[in-house]
Amino acid sequence: MKINDRVLRSFRVARIYREHTEKVNCVDYSPNGESAVSSSDDDSIVLYDCREGKPTRTLYSKKYGVDLIRYTNRDADTVVYSSNKLDDTIRYLSLTDNKYIRYFPGHTARVVALSVSPVDDKFISGSLDNTIRLWDLRSPNCQGLTNPLGKPVCCFDPEGLIFAAGVNSEMINLYDIRSFDKGPFSSFETQFSRVCEWTGLKFSKDGKQILISSNGGAIRVLDAFDGSVLHTFSGYNNTKGISLEACFTPDSKFVMIGSEDGRIHMWSTESGMKIAVLDGKHSGPINTLQFNPKYMTFASACTNMAFWLPCVND
Repeated sequence: MKINDRVLRSFRVARIYREHTEKVNCVDYSPNGESAVSSSDDDSIVLYDCREGKPTRTLYSKKYGVDLIRYTNRDADTVVYSSNKLDDTIRYLSLTDNKYIRYFPGHTARVVALSVSPVDDKFISGSLDNTIRLWDLRSPNCQGLTNPLGKPVCCFDPEGLIFAAGVNSEMINLYDIRSFDKGPFSSFETQFSRVCEWTGLKFSKDGKQILISSNGGAIRVLDAFDGSVLHTFSGYNNTKGISLEACFTPDSKFVMIGSEDGRIHMWSTESGMKIAVLDGKHSGPINTLQFNPKYMTFASACTNMAFWLPCVND
């Protein structure tokens, strides 16, 4: 089945799970698409089997809290995540035996961005201490640091060779991972017409576009090579300045985002037209949203987790 307008409009909630008692702050799929993991402000981590469509285990990080949970590129059994209690250390956790493999100390303020390389053991983190740090899963020591002079959000490109850093919600710097200590090799400025704060960056799977999420009522798609604005998408509810997560579909042809009224809005990145608004049956704002990288399903979450499936054959 190929992703197209008709298929996306047919998506319906297949399962809803209420494993968390507070806001789900992050959802991630394993690289093979067979597992998913969610983290919550209630300090819990829930594992899901995507083939069976059900939760399989709940773990806890009561002492440190858990946020920005990400699968590593190694397998579906390990994750890294940031802490939202006690300290600002990043933790590398084995999901199999619920034991920490390694700690990554260094940030002196809350980590607000975490991106794992799609090709190797590296990952990057951005913090309110106004630094971006490069790490390797095999070592607790920071492999490199850059100070982009402002609150950074950051992400790897699909080849793991470049990362983008958004600075002060007005500029994107592009760094070569092999020489990022020399500074960005390209920069482009883009400002929203409304006052808002950037809350996330994502490359499309084909590497040609960059998606900027914000806590305002608009998101933006840029050309990843020259920074030109391809589309600015709005028309969804976000009047309270919530950090709503947007994402690309795996084919890079569509963008989707949740809203504070529990609905999901979708646009075509080719035509720029809105192609669907789906009722998520959520009781609150959809804080996080992720499309499965391998299978025709996606997950959305407020306090509850919803898994979606298409209802047409194509």
